[in-house]
Amino acid sequence: MGKKKKWRWWFRVIHRDVGYFLFGMTIIYSLSGIALNHLNDWDPSYAKINNKVHLDMSSYDLNNKEDVLRIIDIFGEQKNYKKHIKKRNGAVKVFLKKGSFIIFPSGDILYEKWKRRPVFHAVNYLHYNPGKWWLWFSDFFAAGLIIIAITGIFIVKGKNSITGRGLVYTILGIIIPILFLLLYYR
Repeated sequence: MGKKKKWRWWFRVIHRDVGYFLFGMTIIYSLSGIALNHLNDWDPSYAKINNKVHLDMSSYDLNNKEDVLRIIDIFGEQKNYKKHIKKRNGAVKVFLKKGSFIIFPSGDILYEKWKRRPVFHAVNYLHYNPGKWWLWFSDFFAAGLIIIAITGIFIVKGKNSITGRGLVYTILGIIIPILFLLLYYR
């Protein structure tokens, strides 16, 4: 095997094996990245469930904490109680671990609950680097992507290589983010 072929062979091996190892992380960061790109459209980590109910308030006093707790216990939420505040209009806002109530003196109750989205909550958790050990793994992942990018542009020969068609795509992949920065970054 000649010198030229030997480095290309090694690049192929490194690109393939590092790519296999980073496959799972690539999927995780890609899914969470797409979700986080659309934060203005939805909450990727939690689904919000809104309910409106009416309750006869004749046996409850919203100035009494025990009565407020009795009301939210009807919904099975007393264990999730954090605190409550009295609003100017006489309503009471109750804060829960994963939701809230607004109880109006009229008996109307707005109940908001947040439920974890099964896949997106988990991948977003990892995307936000939950601990020092994960930070190191994420850095390793980023370095692995650099290795895959560099080895990937040199493993193909001929008209589709980095000296042919591959050069056009590589230049486009560099120019597009630069143009975006020039146009929108302030």
